[in-house]
Amino acid sequence: MNPQAKLISTMSLLLGTTITISSNHWAMAWTGLEINTLAILPLISKHHHPRAIEAATKYFLTQATASTLLLFSSTTNALFTGQWDITQLTHPISCLLMTTAISIKLGLVPFHFWFPEVLQGSSLTTGLILATAMKFPPITLILLSSPSLNHTLLVTMAIFSAALGGWMGLNQTQTRKILAFSSISHLGWMTIIIIYSPKLTLITFYLYCLMTAAIFLTLETTKILKLSSMTTAWTKIPSLSAVLMLALLSLAGLPPLTGFLPKWLIIQELTKQEMTPTATIIALLSLLGLFFYLRLAYCATITLPPNSSNYMKLWQTNKSVNTLTTILITLTITLLPLSPMIPTIP
Repeated sequence: MNPQAKLISTMSLLLGTTITISSNHWAMAWTGLEINTLAILPLISKHHHPRAIEAATKYFLTQATASTLLLFSSTTNALFTGQWDITQLTHPISCLLMTTAISIKLGLVPFHFWFPEVLQGSSLTTGLILATAMKFPPITLILLSSPSLNHTLLVTMAIFSAALGGWMGLNQTQTRKILAFSSISHLGWMTIIIIYSPKLTLITFYLYCLMTAAIFLTLETTKILKLSSMTTAWTKIPSLSAVLMLALLSLAGLPPLTGFLPKWLIIQELTKQEMTPTATIIALLSLLGLFFYLRLAYCATITLPPNSSNYMKLWQTNKSVNTLTTILITLTITLLPLSPMIPTIP
């Protein structure tokens, strides 16, 4: 890809995200989302492969539909109430449409269908942007308008997202699709608590971005795209493959790793809000995701597949690991002791 074009796309992504998260007018928020959508398309389709073109087309059509719904919802609210402010969404139909529009943007169930396919058709670097940075503007909008959104619909979609994210990840062999369903499952955890504790949603999102970035950068370093290549990649950089196992278990939410912190706090908050059955259901559903995380972690360790077929082993290289990858993996594993400081954050 032309360096100038890549620079323009990257700067447009930063501009679109900044416009959306700093605006209090629905029209400006919509403008930022549209800039983001148009800026990411060249990055998705830069390989000129049919799969990449298909992913870019699916992404564009889905995001255009969500943006149309968002603009229609805000216009309807302005028509009935005269308010364009993001925090002043009061009309019932507008609230329902806005909940649907933001859910499509995020990829919540039942509007998740586009996300695994788009991630599978993108490179690992672009997939990291789609799974983290592109979620930030919709998360900001859902935080600002959360008192006005349809609470029953949000909780229902959150539970189904946690269920489907774990269930659909069980039979996947492509690492990008597994991480896509992992993202859907984590979005369910973020959405279910947003009504009661928006601060906790942001903490969960930040920690999810941290852990996902560490795993994506590790996969990019070792060039792992599927499980069969992960089982023999330990000969390339053994230490990184071993640490990848801990990062995957952290994303699964096992103590004493960082990923346990958001799930612990969310279940605690749901219990305080007298939603013990909901907390029990979503905790049990996380066991589905734990299974495929454990399978990934098993493949990432120094083990070979339990069969007699011959696999081509990679030569061990002296390739240095990126400093950013090292820092992110360290934080992914060791941030749990910060948990006593979380309640003191304003």
